[in-house]
Amino acid sequence: MTDIHSKETRSYNMSQVKARDTKPELIVRRFLFSNKLRYRLYDKKLQGKPDIVLRKYKTIIFIHGCFWHGHENCKYSALPKTRTEFWSDKIESNKKRDKKNIDQLKSDDWNVLIVYECELRKGRQEHTLNNILSNIQNQF
Repeated sequence: MTDIHSKETRSYNMSQVKARDTKPELIVRRFLFSNKLRYRLYDKKLQGKPDIVLRKYKTIIFIHGCFWHGHENCKYSALPKTRTEFWSDKIESNKKRDKKNIDQLKSDDWNVLIVYECELRKGRQEHTLNNILSNIQNQF
């Protein structure tokens, strides 16, 4: 099966995928700020450049896209029908890198939270955000 877009259109579409300040990230950041929690963004000194770092609570939050990080049993993480091997290898390498980064952070005594974008969709968002807050507060 061939791609429905031309090579140039597909290239443009993929170039528009953001790595920072995504909608799911902004949802979590607004929620944390509204609950008087202050954080840093993308700390380069920490393994994996975490999306959100709450130093006071020794907590790190990664906000993962379901597709890019291979979220298990999620309809948003389906592999494309074209270049399946390429995408499978890419996502597996992302998962291995994530695991290595998380293991390193945990060994440095960080509390690591992972939130997938599907968990921040309507219907699940409030529950997910409250879980994040309770997890952070349970640290102290």
